[in-house]
Amino acid sequence: MTLTTKLKLNNLTVWITGASSGLGEALSIECARRGATVILSGRNADKLQTVKNKCKHSKKHLVLPFDILDSEQSQAAYQQIIDKMGGIDWLINNAGVSQRSLIMDTNEAIERQLMEIDYFAQTRLTRLVLPAMIKQGGGKVVMVSSIAGLLGTQYRGGYGAAKAAIHMWANSLRAELSEQHVKVATVFPGFIQTNVSINALTGDGSTQGTMDEATDKGLTAKAFAKKVVSALAKDKEYIIVAGHKEKLATLINRLSPPKLYQAIRKAKVT
Repeated sequence: MTLTTKLKLNNLTVWITGASSGLGEALSIECARRGATVILSGRNADKLQTVKNKCKHSKKHLVLPFDILDSEQSQAAYQQIIDKMGGIDWLINNAGVSQRSLIMDTNEAIERQLMEIDYFAQTRLTRLVLPAMIKQGGGKVVMVSSIAGLLGTQYRGGYGAAKAAIHMWANSLRAELSEQHVKVATVFPGFIQTNVSINALTGDGSTQGTMDEATDKGLTAKAFAKKVVSALAKDKEYIIVAGHKEKLATLINRLSPPKLYQAIRKAKVT
């Protein structure tokens, strides 16, 4: 297996977590469209099969359901990949869950749950695949962070902390692997039209169950996936895919954080 900087991914095997819907579904379809062999993972085998059927050359792809929070299941899933596919070129750590609750209304257990899903599960899976990537002479690890991992806003305290943590972890990993030919990329989605807000955890652990207006008006998942996969194929390492307002906010944050947070305090954030 070899890496390529071309827009086509014909020689690549790509493992995508959280592939049963939303960003993961769109990324799976786009990677397959560009020629990659895709391994689709999540907890729901039926939903994964539905996504696989939407992928170009669907018969060559692999549905691999498992619970990413379970260490033994993660190891068993990777062993299946080794046995059936020989290994992977890219790991896209996309599985995750969002949050919609004020910090004072959020149980510590829920914040720990957010960290387990959005941080520890991703780092565990990455450590699992790295030895073989290094041995084969290269590969790519992709962390799906969030604009919320760059900017702190209301109702997303635990989620933003987890996404910031995975961003910083990826920065360190990139530096450590710089001579091992393993590339590390971080993706920062803004508002994308998915069920992320519907499935977001509230302070007691229940799901919000409703669509945020900003999410509903965001970029389509298909447009997001095209931008991300194109950037990854060009070996971009820091990929922000968001609307104009979110991109402007990240720029202001770099230039003057106090001005940004003055605006955030006045904004209606839900």
